[in-house]
Amino acid sequence: MRASSWWRRPSAGTALLLAVWLNLGVGQNQPSAQPGGDKLKLRLAGYPRKHNEGRVEVFYKGQWGTICDDDFTLANAHVLCRQLGFVSATGWTHSAKYGKGTGQIWLDNVQCSGSEKGVEFCESRGWGNSDCTHDEDAGVVCKDERLPGFVDSNVIEMQVDENHFQEVRLRPVADGAPKRMPVTEGVVEVKFKDGWARVCGLGWGPKNARVVCGMMGFPSERKARNLHSAASKLASNIRIHSVACAGNEVHLSVCPMEFTKGNVSVACPGGVPAMVSCLAGPQFSHINGKKRKIKTPSKVRLKGGAKTGEGRVEVLRNNQWGTVCDDRWNLQAANVVCRELGFGSAKEALTGARLGQGIGPIHMSEVQCTGWEKSLWNCHFKNITLGDCKHSEDASVRCNVPYMAYEQTMRLTGGRSPTEGRVEVAAKTGNGTWVWGLVCGEGWGTREATVVCRQLGLGYAKSGLQETWYWETNNVTDMVLSGVKCTGNEMSLSHCRHHAVVNCQKAGSRFAAGVICSDTASDLVLNAPLVEQTVYIEDRPLHMLYCAAEENCLSKTAAKANWPYGHRRLLRFSSEIHNIGRADFRPKAGRHSWVWHECHRHYHSMDIFTHYDLLSVNGTKVADGHKASFCLEDTECQEGISKRYECANFGEQGITVACWDLYRHDIDCQWIDITDVKPGNYILQVIINPNYEVAESDFTNNAMKCNCKYDGHRIWLHKCHLGDAFSEEAEKRFEQYPGQLNNRIS
Repeated sequence: MRASSWWRRPSAGTALLLAVWLNLGVGQNQPSAQPGGDKLKLRLAGYPRKHNEGRVEVFYKGQWGTICDDDFTLANAHVLCRQLGFVSATGWTHSAKYGKGTGQIWLDNVQCSGSEKGVEFCESRGWGNSDCTHDEDAGVVCKDERLPGFVDSNVIEMQVDENHFQEVRLRPVADGAPKRMPVTEGVVEVKFKDGWARVCGLGWGPKNARVVCGMMGFPSERKARNLHSAASKLASNIRIHSVACAGNEVHLSVCPMEFTKGNVSVACPGGVPAMVSCLAGPQFSHINGKKRKIKTPSKVRLKGGAKTGEGRVEVLRNNQWGTVCDDRWNLQAANVVCRELGFGSAKEALTGARLGQGIGPIHMSEVQCTGWEKSLWNCHFKNITLGDCKHSEDASVRCNVPYMAYEQTMRLTGGRSPTEGRVEVAAKTGNGTWVWGLVCGEGWGTREATVVCRQLGLGYAKSGLQETWYWETNNVTDMVLSGVKCTGNEMSLSHCRHHAVVNCQKAGSRFAAGVICSDTASDLVLNAPLVEQTVYIEDRPLHMLYCAAEENCLSKTAAKANWPYGHRRLLRFSSEIHNIGRADFRPKAGRHSWVWHECHRHYHSMDIFTHYDLLSVNGTKVADGHKASFCLEDTECQEGISKRYECANFGEQGITVACWDLYRHDIDCQWIDITDVKPGNYILQVIINPNYEVAESDFTNNAMKCNCKYDGHRIWLHKCHLGDAFSEEAEKRFEQYPGQLNNRIS
């Protein structure tokens, strides 16, 4: 928990760099070339380049430096690429191909055999012993394939010069004003090693203010109110007397500035400290207690992020959402995305599908922005041609967001680690004091847990628990919140619906809600084109449907049929379900509770895995089906990914990241019984994980819809798409295509 509620700590830095971090533990028996007791960090830098290539930089003794190309070999590159999280090297570069570095040249005449665990184990002249210049900086080109289990990835972030400050905050100056989050105006304070200091307000302009507001999580600045009299009380300890930002920087320390010299008697003659007033984005603007509405729908969105203001960048083109290739992706482009969406400046730009792979088209490549553009679409970019980019290169961002103090009103207790526990919330009593209380576990699920994990900054939800009796408790026993229902997108549990008065049927702390959070999550999507390509009608004899009837895979009227004579009309299609997230999709229930089905001779690991619905224009269900996960396994995987799950012989069930599970059209229950459906136009809807039993990073892409035309003999599907793949306008056109309004064949 932060010590104060009126400041936030942004990311820091001074240079646009692509950083691939790896902390290597250092053993006791080390060659002389290895840093003594320090953790070695490596990164790729330079421009232009892709995320798997660049100038090699090493962090040693608190300073980033380079490696000289003397005696450099492909074996050296293999060692370095593995340290950076890639499987191997495909080449190396000399003579500062990716630009000249700065600082020390830490290693020279490096000679590796290729089998070393790190470059520090290779022979060299020793740390800092070099006769090279930065014109000889070495680079590597790594194979664009990550090592299995390597969780770190390329991150473009800011790095702070030790001589500059790292943190910036706003100190409110209005006396008597009620504290309200977020803090949008105040005196600018920067943190040095010896404490907080201020900036002289003389010559301070709107471009400087724009940079500070961006760091605080706000998209733009506004004219500050006249609070000079209050600010004058804070005119002491001014350490910076001149700042000249261009306005598109992502951190104040990047701007040219002059520091106050020690022999100057008055640091800011006749002036007051610099102040800023910021304009909050729509998600954080409150007018009469309500959030400000967004005027026009954005053509940019973020998907798959665990926290507010982070995610995979997706853009809208020709009414269809698609991703952005990470070629030349940098902080300036990320900065434009963040401000366009109502957040502050970019904290990090991420490459290599760090926040999960997208699906569908890739709309942009080699985006180049100045940082002043209103939209990413105003930046220069290249159109994607076939083979240019893959979804494994999708670009992502992490934005600065306003500090809202949400974590101060919630905590987890009793868990085995800081990422799990019983949920406790702060509640106000009748006499105005605040006490900690429990949340009723009734109806508590994955979506509610998702909000809790986001509010506490603990990543994605792994589980939402309705009973927590097995976790040690403190003296908090009273239920203060019940009936909580969240969509999963809320920033705080207080934004979810809940009972006005606590009403918990199962009393006692053992029935309190709990959560388990995780750094990663799965994300399932359906291959919509395959459904459209494989659909057909089958009239199946009743004597072949006994097992299906036993599993409730037929409509209710089937019970009245003259078994085993007659038939049922089935709408059949194939389902190919991909896991594009960052964690394997596993059944919620353990193997001990899986149910054996004698008919099909396999185990069901989830009661309902998929819903199949045929809907009329007004959303009425005219027929339905369902699929139990009677065999969650890896049917196929992307190149280089190994299958991990197979149902045979009571094997483990699940879907590995970058793999998919195919339910063929000829499998039992892979259908909708349309025996009683009249000819007409309908909507076919398929929903994966409909009861949110298993946590995912994104539930909005779990539904697929198709226009369906049935003439009594044949059936056609068209415009099959994921529920969030089209623009709002295109989705309306889809729902109202000619002939569907009156449900007649056109």
